[in-house]
Amino acid sequence: MPDRALSTPLDDSFERYLQDKGKGRGGDGGNYRRNAARELDRFAEWAAGDRGADDWTGIVPDDVDREPTFDDLDERVFREYARHLGGDRGLKQNTVQTYYRYISAWCGWCVNEGYLEAHYAQRASAMAPLPEDDGRKPGDQQAWTSEQRHALTRHVDERARDAVEAYTTLPEDTDPLDKQRARYAALKAARDRALVFVLAYTAVRVGELLRDPNDPRRRGVRWEDLSLDDGSMDVYRKKQQWDAASLPDPVISPLRSYRQLMDPPTERWPVFPTFDQRTLAELVREELADRGERPEAIGERREEYARDLLLALDEDIRPPSITTDGARSILQRLSETAEIDIDHPKHDYLAPYGGRRGMGEVLVRAFGYTVAARYLDNSEEMVRERYSHIEAGELGDVATEALNEVDSISVHRRDTFR
Repeated sequence: MPDRALSTPLDDSFERYLQDKGKGRGGDGGNYRRNAARELDRFAEWAAGDRGADDWTGIVPDDVDREPTFDDLDERVFREYARHLGGDRGLKQNTVQTYYRYISAWCGWCVNEGYLEAHYAQRASAMAPLPEDDGRKPGDQQAWTSEQRHALTRHVDERARDAVEAYTTLPEDTDPLDKQRARYAALKAARDRALVFVLAYTAVRVGELLRDPNDPRRRGVRWEDLSLDDGSMDVYRKKQQWDAASLPDPVISPLRSYRQLMDPPTERWPVFPTFDQRTLAELVREELADRGERPEAIGERREEYARDLLLALDEDIRPPSITTDGARSILQRLSETAEIDIDHPKHDYLAPYGGRRGMGEVLVRAFGYTVAARYLDNSEEMVRERYSHIEAGELGDVATEALNEVDSISVHRRDTFR
């Protein structure tokens, strides 16, 4: 191996690795890239002595004044890092395993690129300090129950109905700004209702539905992506291609009434735009300035509207979609106001992915793994693995039925030969 590669600082390889693993043009996007970058930065800090126990000085010899290089890496270094991850930082076993896998994947890439001569991170002695998998099964992860789904959808439906009625029944002499405030409240409630119904019944991944700041291809669904008459929606799937997802009957009415209320100026408007006032204010100011309006005129124009979203609708200033994190915030707020009973070790609210898992439970129990796999856009093998607790329960019922049958036969025979 060239000495030049061995003397290369560790972080000199990070950007190339992240570009190879990233998504989109130039490899700049994707959740994996973001998470891997975070863990690589942590590993680099630890290797330099900036993380770990108080007496930890890093992997560079004490009598050498330089940053860590590939020449400093061997299986003992990765063993020590595995021990560091598994220390008393409060991390769960599976989390420790996940963090280590990011570093291990980078190590394997470094071997292929000529930075290292061996995949030290995968050697048994390096991985020995890692905790064993805690055995947490997919069925233990949050899935909205039928009661929770009904409680949340009923709550958002009532809120939207009340807000829309309050807006549409205003007297004709209502102050224009008060009327705008009522429309804004109705739009927000209708958006929240549509979002909840889509998450609850379509089983679409939240990352396929909304904007991901780390992946420019995931800009959130637009009205042009929906066909309410056909009951379908085009989404950018996890498998990196566009595909049609089903919109079942419960979703159609909330989306249709929400669209009628919004009346988007073009089909390219996001279905679930952000309502964040700071974001919208900056967007409106910049767009109107680009159109040649002076700051004083822009200020006067904004004062005519109770909310910048309404000005954006009138001027076709297209806002961004809410993000996946935004959806979590919305569901936290709605779960609290709906006073839904949630007993889960990780979430005290109905998380977005729980809607998808909840629908998976319904589909597997009602139609089996093959149909569920098609609806969930997953392989049947993966669906069987994720919902294995259902099959285990069903097999338990079969065993119970078999035991009851055998016991009844035995009792009948004893009674016959008495």
